[in-house]
Amino acid sequence: MTRFYVDAWDPAYGASFEAAGGGGPAAPSTAQVDADVELPAADWRAIDVRRGVAAPDVVLLVDGVRRIDASIWTAEEDGGSYPGIAASYAAGVVRCDLERGAAQLAGARVGRGLFTASPSAQDVVAGQVRYPVQRVGGAGELSKLPAAVQAALTALEVAVSDAARTDGDLLVVDGQLRSRRHLPRTLGYIKSQHSQYLDARLTAVVTGLAPGQRCPVFRLGTAWGGYSWYLRLPGAGGAPWAGIVRVECSAELPEAEAIELADLSLVTLPRFASSPYKDPRAPQNLVPIGGLERTLRARLGDARLLQRSLSMAAQRGRR
Repeated sequence: MTRFYVDAWDPAYGASFEAAGGGGPAAPSTAQVDADVELPAADWRAIDVRRGVAAPDVVLLVDGVRRIDASIWTAEEDGGSYPGIAASYAAGVVRCDLERGAAQLAGARVGRGLFTASPSAQDVVAGQVRYPVQRVGGAGELSKLPAAVQAALTALEVAVSDAARTDGDLLVVDGQLRSRRHLPRTLGYIKSQHSQYLDARLTAVVTGLAPGQRCPVFRLGTAWGGYSWYLRLPGAGGAPWAGIVRVECSAELPEAEAIELADLSLVTLPRFASSPYKDPRAPQNLVPIGGLERTLRARLGDARLLQRSLSMAAQRGRR
């Protein structure tokens, strides 16, 4: 078995040795934007709930959580070393029956893995928990490992979504759709805005939205491009971007269907907005998502116990 060492740092603070790099303040996006999808850019205005648009009977909200249980370094036979992370992740679905006013957990799964580029790494057993090797391509830079964990989490989210779906429901994914754009009647829900896609005049329409209004649908020309729009949730403060979320759907849809989904989001998402006294990320962190996150984190297990178990497994491997 390949020897490995557990970094003594708390994983919540990263690793004691970090690869070069890191991000800075977000700059305006260079993505091409087609603002004329729903209305000509010159006619952009706030859009209210349209008459006759009703929320679906069932809404499924999907989210996932991930945690680095330990940062490791392998000791190869040739004297080399590869970084790795032992990670736990979980995905779940909340089924909201709007007709009955009830919500329940419709499915949840937990995954774990030892993510590393080491060619000789093997599964690690830490107490009752197994971390299967999930080999990462490339030279094994430490900075690439979190993306590998995210890819595994996304795959788990797709799996739990497929298992929970029924005809006619609306699926809301917390975060960008990315590789989930093939899922039908699916929205990506982005609650934190890091990139500015619109010019100053169109941005003024967005920041001028009242609660329960949205901007017209536009199209992003990014690698993961699709239709998108902003809406403001109720309960927000007076800051220009308070309560603003961005919603997206697949670029493969006809424009008319994208606009229908935008109208559907406006009568659906605001009813799930959280309150500041309950959630520090209110109103953007939707109530069912906040509850789902707590449930999933509990299912990951005790982080300190797992790190101790990993350290003991590393010591056994060096004997």
